[in-house]
Amino acid sequence: MIFLSKGLEDPYINALAKSQGKEPVDPSDFNFDDESREPIVLRGILKKKIIHHCWNVGRDFYFIDTGYFGNEVTTTNPNGWKIWHRVVKNNLQHTHLVKRPSDRFKSFSIDIPKWKKSGDKILIAAPDEKPCKFYGFNLDDWLDNTVNKIKLHTDRPIEIRSRTKNRQQRVLKDSFSEAVKDNVYAVVTFNSNAAVEAILAGIPSFVLSDAHAALPVSKNDLSEIENPYYATEEELFAWGCHLAYGMVHISELKSGKAIRIMEMQ
Repeated sequence: MIFLSKGLEDPYINALAKSQGKEPVDPSDFNFDDESREPIVLRGILKKKIIHHCWNVGRDFYFIDTGYFGNEVTTTNPNGWKIWHRVVKNNLQHTHLVKRPSDRFKSFSIDIPKWKKSGDKILIAAPDEKPCKFYGFNLDDWLDNTVNKIKLHTDRPIEIRSRTKNRQQRVLKDSFSEAVKDNVYAVVTFNSNAAVEAILAGIPSFVLSDAHAALPVSKNDLSEIENPYYATEEELFAWGCHLAYGMVHISELKSGKAIRIMEMQ
Protein backbone atom coordinates (compact mmCIF):
# COMPACT_ATOMS: atom_id res chain seq x y z
CA MET A 1 0.00 0.00 0.00
CA ILE A 2 1.02 3.60 -0.63
CA PHE A 3 0.13 5.90 2.26
CA LEU A 4 -0.47 9.52 1.20
CA SER A 5 0.07 12.02 4.00
CA LYS A 6 -0.28 15.75 3.27
CA GLY A 7 2.99 17.42 4.14
CA LEU A 8 3.87 14.10 5.78
CA GLU A 9 1.93 15.44 8.77
CA ASP A 10 -1.34 13.52 8.71
CA PRO A 11 -1.29 11.72 12.10
CA TYR A 12 -3.79 9.03 11.10
CA ILE A 13 -2.15 8.10 7.81
CA ASN A 14 1.28 8.25 9.45
CA ALA A 15 0.16 5.93 12.24
CA LEU A 16 -1.22 3.38 9.79
CA ALA A 17 1.91 3.55 7.62
CA LYS A 18 4.14 3.07 10.65
CA SER A 19 2.13 0.00 11.70
CA GLN A 20 3.07 -1.55 8.35
CA GLY A 21 6.71 -0.49 8.47
CA LYS A 22 6.13 1.93 5.59
CA GLU A 23 7.10 5.55 5.04
CA PRO A 24 4.23 7.90 4.08
CA VAL A 25 4.36 9.82 0.80
CA ASP A 26 3.39 13.45 0.32
CA PRO A 27 0.58 13.67 -2.30
CA SER A 28 2.58 16.29 -4.20
CA ASP A 29 5.28 13.65 -4.71
CA PHE A 30 2.87 10.90 -5.75
CA ASN A 31 3.62 9.45 -9.19
CA PHE A 32 0.34 8.79 -10.99
CA ASP A 33 2.15 6.67 -13.57
CA ASP A 34 3.96 4.30 -11.23
CA GLU A 35 3.63 0.72 -12.37
CA SER A 36 3.28 -0.90 -8.98
CA ARG A 37 -0.52 -0.54 -8.94
CA GLU A 38 -0.37 -0.79 -5.17
CA PRO A 39 -3.56 0.33 -3.43
CA ILE A 40 -3.48 3.94 -2.27
CA VAL A 41 -4.51 4.99 1.25
CA LEU A 42 -5.59 8.62 1.59
CA ARG A 43 -7.64 10.81 3.90
CA GLY A 44 -10.00 13.68 3.13
CA ILE A 45 -12.47 14.48 0.38
CA LEU A 46 -10.26 17.17 -1.16
CA LYS A 47 -7.95 14.48 -2.61
CA LYS A 48 -10.20 14.86 -5.66
CA LYS A 49 -7.54 14.49 -8.34
CA ILE A 50 -6.17 11.27 -6.88
CA ILE A 51 -9.58 9.73 -6.24
CA HIS A 52 -10.79 10.45 -9.77
CA HIS A 53 -7.51 9.10 -11.14
CA CYS A 54 -8.11 5.83 -9.29
CA TRP A 55 -11.69 5.62 -10.56
CA ASN A 56 -10.60 6.36 -14.12
CA VAL A 57 -7.87 3.71 -14.27
CA GLY A 58 -9.48 1.13 -11.98
CA ARG A 59 -6.87 1.39 -9.25
CA ASP A 60 -7.85 0.37 -5.72
CA PHE A 61 -7.78 2.97 -2.98
CA TYR A 62 -8.86 3.23 0.63
CA PHE A 63 -10.51 6.48 1.67
CA ILE A 64 -10.31 7.52 5.33
CA ASP A 65 -12.53 10.16 6.92
CA THR A 66 -14.58 10.80 10.04
CA GLY A 67 -16.44 7.81 11.43
CA TYR A 68 -20.22 7.47 11.32
CA PHE A 69 -20.63 7.23 15.09
CA GLY A 70 -18.50 6.88 18.20
CA ASN A 71 -17.15 10.44 18.09
CA GLU A 72 -19.98 12.02 20.03
CA VAL A 73 -19.59 13.33 23.57
CA THR A 74 -19.69 10.50 26.09
CA THR A 75 -18.26 9.82 29.54
CA THR A 76 -15.31 8.07 27.88
CA ASN A 77 -14.92 10.77 25.21
CA PRO A 78 -16.00 13.99 27.00
CA ASN A 79 -14.61 16.30 24.31
CA GLY A 80 -16.04 14.39 21.36
CA TRP A 81 -12.62 13.77 19.81
CA LYS A 82 -12.38 11.98 16.45
CA ILE A 83 -11.37 8.55 17.68
CA TRP A 84 -13.32 6.55 15.06
CA HIS A 85 -12.62 6.82 11.34
CA ARG A 86 -14.43 5.30 8.41
CA VAL A 87 -12.36 3.44 5.85
CA VAL A 88 -13.99 2.85 2.47
CA LYS A 89 -12.61 0.86 -0.44
CA ASN A 90 -12.93 2.64 -3.80
CA ASN A 91 -15.61 5.07 -2.64
CA LEU A 92 -16.27 7.89 -0.19
CA GLN A 93 -18.87 6.09 1.93
CA HIS A 94 -20.25 2.59 2.42
CA THR A 95 -23.30 2.74 0.18
CA HIS A 96 -24.22 -0.94 -0.15
CA LEU A 97 -25.15 -2.91 2.93
CA VAL A 98 -22.94 -5.93 3.59
CA LYS A 99 -23.86 -8.57 6.17
CA ARG A 100 -21.42 -8.31 9.07
CA PRO A 101 -20.98 -9.81 12.54
CA SER A 102 -22.60 -7.87 15.36
CA ASP A 103 -19.68 -7.68 17.79
CA ARG A 104 -18.30 -4.29 16.77
CA PHE A 105 -21.69 -2.58 16.64
CA LYS A 106 -22.71 -4.00 20.00
CA SER A 107 -19.54 -2.58 21.54
CA PHE A 108 -20.92 0.94 20.93
CA SER A 109 -23.99 0.20 23.09
CA ILE A 110 -26.21 2.08 20.64
CA ASP A 111 -29.91 1.45 21.12
CA ILE A 112 -31.91 0.82 17.96
CA PRO A 113 -34.28 3.81 17.87
CA LYS A 114 -38.04 3.90 17.74
CA TRP A 115 -39.20 6.18 14.95
CA LYS A 116 -40.49 9.55 16.14
CA LYS A 117 -43.42 10.62 13.98
CA SER A 118 -44.54 13.70 15.89
CA GLY A 119 -42.30 16.37 14.36
CA ASP A 120 -43.44 19.05 11.92
CA LYS A 121 -40.48 20.69 10.25
CA ILE A 122 -38.01 19.50 7.64
CA LEU A 123 -34.40 20.12 8.57
CA ILE A 124 -31.93 20.54 5.72
CA ALA A 125 -28.36 19.82 6.79
CA ALA A 126 -26.44 21.88 4.25
CA PRO A 127 -23.17 20.48 2.88
CA ASP A 128 -20.01 22.42 3.58
CA GLU A 129 -17.52 23.71 1.03
CA LYS A 130 -15.53 20.46 0.74
CA PRO A 131 -18.20 18.27 -0.91
CA CYS A 132 -19.28 21.26 -3.00
CA LYS A 133 -15.74 21.44 -4.40
CA PHE A 134 -15.44 17.68 -4.86
CA TYR A 135 -18.75 17.26 -6.68
CA GLY A 136 -18.57 20.62 -8.45
CA PHE A 137 -21.75 22.39 -7.42
CA ASN A 138 -22.63 25.76 -5.89
CA LEU A 139 -24.04 25.60 -2.37
CA ASP A 140 -26.59 28.41 -2.83
CA ASP A 141 -27.89 26.80 -6.02
CA TRP A 142 -28.13 23.42 -4.31
CA LEU A 143 -30.07 24.89 -1.40
CA ASP A 144 -32.45 26.79 -3.69
CA ASN A 145 -33.11 23.70 -5.80
CA THR A 146 -33.59 21.47 -2.77
CA VAL A 147 -35.97 23.84 -1.01
CA ASN A 148 -38.00 24.33 -4.20
CA LYS A 149 -38.30 20.58 -4.77
CA ILE A 150 -39.44 20.03 -1.19
CA LYS A 151 -42.06 22.80 -1.48
CA LEU A 152 -43.56 21.07 -4.51
CA HIS A 153 -44.57 18.16 -2.32
CA THR A 154 -45.26 19.54 1.15
CA ASP A 155 -46.18 22.71 2.98
CA ARG A 156 -44.20 21.79 6.08
CA PRO A 157 -41.85 24.47 7.45
CA ILE A 158 -38.26 24.12 6.27
CA GLU A 159 -35.19 24.99 8.32
CA ILE A 160 -31.67 25.13 6.91
CA ARG A 161 -28.80 24.26 9.22
CA SER A 162 -25.28 25.17 8.14
CA ARG A 163 -22.33 23.23 9.47
CA THR A 164 -20.25 25.21 11.95
CA LYS A 165 -16.58 25.02 10.98
CA ASN A 166 -15.35 24.81 14.56
CA ARG A 167 -15.69 21.17 15.56
CA GLN A 168 -15.64 21.82 19.30
CA GLN A 169 -18.53 24.24 18.95
CA ARG A 170 -20.43 21.71 16.79
CA VAL A 171 -19.90 18.93 19.28
CA LEU A 172 -20.10 20.69 22.62
CA LYS A 173 -22.34 23.74 22.12
CA ASP A 174 -24.46 23.33 18.99
CA SER A 175 -24.68 19.63 18.29
CA PHE A 176 -26.79 18.18 15.51
CA SER A 177 -28.05 15.50 17.88
CA GLU A 178 -29.74 18.26 19.88
CA ALA A 179 -31.04 20.03 16.76
CA VAL A 180 -32.99 16.98 15.56
CA LYS A 181 -34.91 16.92 18.85
CA ASP A 182 -36.50 20.27 17.99
CA ASN A 183 -39.79 19.25 16.32
CA VAL A 184 -38.04 17.66 13.30
CA TYR A 185 -40.11 15.45 10.99
CA ALA A 186 -37.33 14.49 8.54
CA VAL A 187 -33.75 15.43 7.67
CA VAL A 188 -32.59 16.19 4.14
CA THR A 189 -28.92 16.31 3.23
CA PHE A 190 -26.45 15.69 0.45
CA ASN A 191 -23.58 13.68 1.91
CA SER A 192 -23.51 14.82 5.53
CA ASN A 193 -23.16 12.38 8.40
CA ALA A 194 -26.19 14.23 9.79
CA ALA A 195 -28.39 11.61 8.12
CA VAL A 196 -26.79 8.84 10.20
CA GLU A 197 -27.18 10.91 13.36
CA ALA A 198 -30.81 11.63 12.50
CA ILE A 199 -31.68 7.97 11.94
CA LEU A 200 -30.01 6.95 15.20
CA ALA A 201 -32.18 9.60 16.88
CA GLY A 202 -35.35 8.15 15.32
CA ILE A 203 -35.76 10.76 12.57
CA PRO A 204 -36.04 9.54 8.93
CA SER A 205 -33.67 10.93 6.31
CA PHE A 206 -33.49 11.79 2.64
CA VAL A 207 -29.99 11.69 1.17
CA LEU A 208 -29.25 13.22 -2.22
CA SER A 209 -25.72 11.95 -2.88
CA ASP A 210 -25.13 8.65 -4.63
CA ALA A 211 -22.37 7.95 -2.10
CA HIS A 212 -23.96 7.97 1.32
CA ALA A 213 -23.87 5.47 4.16
CA ALA A 214 -27.53 6.10 5.01
CA LEU A 215 -28.81 5.05 1.55
CA PRO A 216 -29.82 1.51 2.67
CA VAL A 217 -32.21 2.96 5.29
CA SER A 218 -33.26 6.24 3.65
CA LYS A 219 -34.96 7.61 0.58
CA ASN A 220 -33.38 9.86 -2.03
CA ASP A 221 -36.49 11.06 -3.86
CA LEU A 222 -37.85 14.34 -2.49
CA SER A 223 -41.21 13.73 -4.13
CA GLU A 224 -41.60 11.12 -1.36
CA ILE A 225 -41.01 13.66 1.42
CA GLU A 226 -44.43 12.91 2.94
CA ASN A 227 -43.68 9.19 2.85
CA PRO A 228 -40.28 8.63 4.51
CA TYR A 229 -38.65 5.25 4.79
CA TYR A 230 -39.08 3.80 8.26
CA ALA A 231 -36.66 0.88 8.32
CA THR A 232 -37.47 -2.06 10.56
CA GLU A 233 -35.54 -2.76 13.74
CA GLU A 234 -33.87 -5.71 12.01
CA GLU A 235 -32.83 -3.53 9.06
CA LEU A 236 -31.41 -0.86 11.33
CA PHE A 237 -29.43 -3.40 13.35
CA ALA A 238 -27.96 -4.97 10.20
CA TRP A 239 -27.10 -1.48 8.94
CA GLY A 240 -25.38 -0.61 12.23
CA CYS A 241 -23.33 -3.83 12.09
CA HIS A 242 -22.36 -2.99 8.51
CA LEU A 243 -21.19 0.53 9.39
CA ALA A 244 -19.31 -0.60 12.48
CA TYR A 245 -17.19 -2.90 10.30
CA GLY A 246 -16.48 0.05 8.02
CA MET A 247 -14.80 2.02 10.80
CA VAL A 248 -11.58 1.71 12.77
CA HIS A 249 -10.50 3.14 16.09
CA ILE A 250 -7.38 5.28 16.28
CA SER A 251 -5.75 2.53 18.32
CA GLU A 252 -6.37 0.11 15.44
CA LEU A 253 -4.63 2.49 13.04
CA LYS A 254 -1.61 2.40 15.32
CA SER A 255 -1.63 -1.36 15.92
CA GLY A 256 -2.23 -2.34 12.30
CA LYS A 257 -5.54 -4.07 13.03
CA ALA A 258 -7.12 -1.46 10.76
CA ILE A 259 -5.52 -3.19 7.77
CA ARG A 260 -7.37 -6.42 8.54
CA ILE A 261 -10.65 -4.50 8.76
CA MET A 262 -9.88 -2.74 5.48
CA GLU A 263 -9.13 -5.98 3.68
CA MET A 264 -12.57 -7.36 4.61
CA GLN A 265 -14.20 -4.87 2.23
